[in-house]
Amino acid sequence: MTAGERVAAAARGVVGAPFRLQGREPATGLDCVGVVALALQAGGHEGPVPSGYGLRCGDAARYRSCWAGLAGADGRRAGDVLLCLAGPRQLHLAIRTATGFVHADAGLRRVVERPGQLPWPLVMAWRLGES
Repeated sequence: MTAGERVAAAARGVVGAPFRLQGREPATGLDCVGVVALALQAGGHEGPVPSGYGLRCGDAARYRSCWAGLAGADGRRAGDVLLCLAGPRQLHLAIRTATGFVHADAGLRRVVERPGQLPWPLVMAWRLGES
């Protein structure tokens, strides 16, 4: 299994977990950063996780610096980390899967996998190096 496949599998593994802003544990809740951090850790990435943010931060540099060890990507491969613009000054993270993407949906109050393409503009994407 590739690193990307491990990342995607870990993200799929938390589908159904409750949503909680700044949440980092599937049992008590995850936000989009928590989903990505957990998935990347399962893929073998060790690095800082963004914290101290609100729903509307709009600061892409915060994510770029936290995941600086990841390679830039086109966002099309399973396991790619996707940074999207979900609304004005509202960045959102998701993990690409083979059939769609996993993300923490604040409106549905849980982590979900959605089929197909992102409904938001892609700002940037990263992936773990293959090992």
